[in-house]
Amino acid sequence: MADQRPKKPPKPKPKKLNLSSKVAWRNILKDIDKEEVPIHVLERLIVHLKDGTDVEVNIKELLSSGLDPDEIEERVNKRLSDLDMYIKNVDFFVDIESVERTIQPETDKLLSKL
Repeated sequence: MADQRPKKPPKPKPKKLNLSSKVAWRNILKDIDKEEVPIHVLERLIVHLKDGTDVEVNIKELLSSGLDPDEIEERVNKRLSDLDMYIKNVDFFVDIESVERTIQPETDKLLSKL
């Protein structure tokens, strides 16, 4: 007589995330409340003025031209403060590669201990 035990359903295989690191970091960063962002991880910012004008500040370009990050941050903050009454809002664009280079080694170090 054949074995009549009920067959167990096969265990589902764990799904693998097939994301490039750039996409993964973008997904992580979009869910973070960003009240303060270090200047060295910014790509650019766009200042939207109340009159409808948009002003782009290319932070990555300023950094690559050799300007000191602290000086850039000071200038940007002062200018934003001076123009506060004319500003509707400001969009900050994070340089994903810079964040990855900064955070990934520390993340790898922490996860290797698990």
